[in-house]
Amino acid sequence: MKHTVVRLQKVIAASGLASRRAAETMIQEGKVTVNGEVVRTPGRCIDPSTDHVKVNGRHLKPTEPEVFVLLHKPPGYVTTMHDPLGRSTIAELLEKVKVRVFPVGRLDYDAEGLILLTNNGNLAQACLHPRYHVPKTYLVKVSGVCTDEEIRNLEEGVALEDGVTAPAVVRKSGKAKSNSWLELTIYEGRKHQIKRMIEAVGHRVMRIKRTRFGPIALGDLPVGACRFAADVEANALRAIVQQKATSGRVGASPSTVSLRSRKTSGNTGRPTQGWKAGLAPGTDTGTQRDLRGSSHARRSKRVGKARSRPGKGRSLR
Repeated sequence: MKHTVVRLQKVIAASGLASRRAAETMIQEGKVTVNGEVVRTPGRCIDPSTDHVKVNGRHLKPTEPEVFVLLHKPPGYVTTMHDPLGRSTIAELLEKVKVRVFPVGRLDYDAEGLILLTNNGNLAQACLHPRYHVPKTYLVKVSGVCTDEEIRNLEEGVALEDGVTAPAVVRKSGKAKSNSWLELTIYEGRKHQIKRMIEAVGHRVMRIKRTRFGPIALGDLPVGACRFAADVEANALRAIVQQKATSGRVGASPSTVSLRSRKTSGNTGRPTQGWKAGLAPGTDTGTQRDLRGSSHARRSKRVGKARSRPGKGRSLR
């Protein structure tokens, strides 16, 4: 993969030495050198991993550029960079990524699909926190056929041992002789949440594939392959978090999330138009719906119903 190039003033600002505007002034005054050469053009692009920058004769503290990596995880891999049990990890699929990154959340060992990795810890934490409402979309192969009532139950929230799930977006996306496919969009990230939700309404999950993380779609990225997110994808993800961070509901300052935009490389994945290999024909994974306005009363009603029914809320083992 290609190295990331960044404008010189952004590199200086990212090091914490000065603001971007002050860095531009330093450059124009001839106080900055790149590889021993005085640079007076603020728009000059450099590669922070290979170019040596000095300000007033002193080496600039190196700073890794912010990157986002998209990985199409196959089943049979642990979503971690190291596994003490010796199982295959996603690190084995990232050999060409030279920047140190870590996964944003996890996919189960037997699950597949989109995993987002980054070196921005603050943004990664925000993406996983339910208060930021970053949606994640999955295609799920389910044993049997879910009824309309069961789908409504999933949408309104089902009672699990660790509490009622938040409202979700659910729609049918395919049907076979004895199984069916659902598309679920959730805003939480509980352990084995999809499996537990489906079991709570009386079915079993046979296959899970994540197709979208926030505004970023898996597209036609091959299984086991990875690529850098395009600028438009990374900026769209930052925009979601920034919007929530500055809203009154979140109660967090924009400074709690690093939203610095740094150039990434790679092609933008096309929006997914269905589950490849014929698993869910006709699926449009762009379906999104904002359910933040769902009333507390409706969710409370669902809690009472779920708790009154035998067999509901069982954990998946």
